[in-house]
Amino acid sequence: MKRTLIITSIVVVLATILLIVFTRVLSQKDSHALNLAEVRQGSFEIVVKGAGELIAENSIDIRGPNIVRNRNFRSGVIKILDIVPEGTVVIKGEYIASLDKTEFDNTLKSEITNLNTKKSELELKVIDTAVTLSTLRDDIKDQAFVMEEAKIVVEQSIFEPPATQRQAELEADKAKRLLEWKNRLYYLKRAQSIMETRILKREVENQRTKVTDLEEILKEFTIKAPAAGMVMYKKDQTGVKRKAGSFINPFDPVVATLPDMSSMISKLFVSEIEVSKVEYGQFVEIAIDAFPEKLYTGQVISIANIGEQLLNSDSKLFEVLVHINEFDPLLRPSMTTDNRVITKSYDDVIYVPIESVQAGADNIPFVYTRDGFKQIVVPGEANEKNIIIEQGLAEGTFVFLIPPENASKFKPAGDELIETIRDRELALR
Repeated sequence: MKRTLIITSIVVVLATILLIVFTRVLSQKDSHALNLAEVRQGSFEIVVKGAGELIAENSIDIRGPNIVRNRNFRSGVIKILDIVPEGTVVIKGEYIASLDKTEFDNTLKSEITNLNTKKSELELKVIDTAVTLSTLRDDIKDQAFVMEEAKIVVEQSIFEPPATQRQAELEADKAKRLLEWKNRLYYLKRAQSIMETRILKREVENQRTKVTDLEEILKEFTIKAPAAGMVMYKKDQTGVKRKAGSFINPFDPVVATLPDMSSMISKLFVSEIEVSKVEYGQFVEIAIDAFPEKLYTGQVISIANIGEQLLNSDSKLFEVLVHINEFDPLLRPSMTTDNRVITKSYDDVIYVPIESVQAGADNIPFVYTRDGFKQIVVPGEANEKNIIIEQGLAEGTFVFLIPPENASKFKPAGDELIETIRDRELALR
């Protein structure tokens, strides 16, 4: 009985030891497997990624009153009192928004008062002119009678002494000259009155034009749709949407837009480090956050020449516009996008994960292979995950992602590639 118990105990101990050893071996194998990557061969893409948003390639601006076109009026910012919700579908002529016209209402009242004042001045001038000219005409008639009487006295004085005749002639000449002066005075007063009346009429017409223009401008404070479409709020220079309570200014009176949904653009911003890789016409893969199951394609159509300092960004960013090739009625402006700009594409190359390529103190790149070699490699271009290996590795080889524990025991290989690497370094200097 005791022998049986002893044998059983020994068997259990041995089984436990074997189990521990086996578990450790498997653990080591699993650890190595997780730390290994296979060298692959195939197509390879250099990608610039960037988040963006959809905008319409073409749109109609919904504008407020165009104050700038009229020199008679000057205005600062104008407040938006009310506006339909963004995304509202409207037809042509339908209500969009209303603006605060308090300032212009007060101006209109003042200009109407000025118009009435000038009209009264014109009416008074016409009456005054009529009275003045009528008086002058009566004076001319009276003076004509005086001159006729003087002529009669001259005719009757032929039988009088010469002194009396001379006196009568002087009186007649005096009456004639006075008549001529009154005639000249009449025509001068008439010309003056015509000029003054003409000036007043012009002032009345100008003032009437001011009132009419202001009345027309005030009609534009109730904004209506210039065409059918979906209302999208306008963003100001800081990227903030204009809504109720916002302001527009005379030089940028756009309240909202009506985008053309048939042609959409993805607007993204690329860092100053990567913008040099982006070129006109490059292929782009676009994912819409709202429809993760769909993928769209596009082409780069515009690259900004000047960078912008955006909020929450330490570096300058450059605006890139991508035209979306496909039409989808589900796409809407302001939807967020995820863009992959394919800057370069290779059809048949060897590549490995970036983290598998190491570099020593001499800056010679190498990888650790599963076969136990410290293999020197000639690297090429890289994307966000992988790097091209131009020389040094073959497809199907397994490499370590991080140096293995026994890295010092790996045999050096590929020394013949060092000269190629050095020559390339010299060429880049």
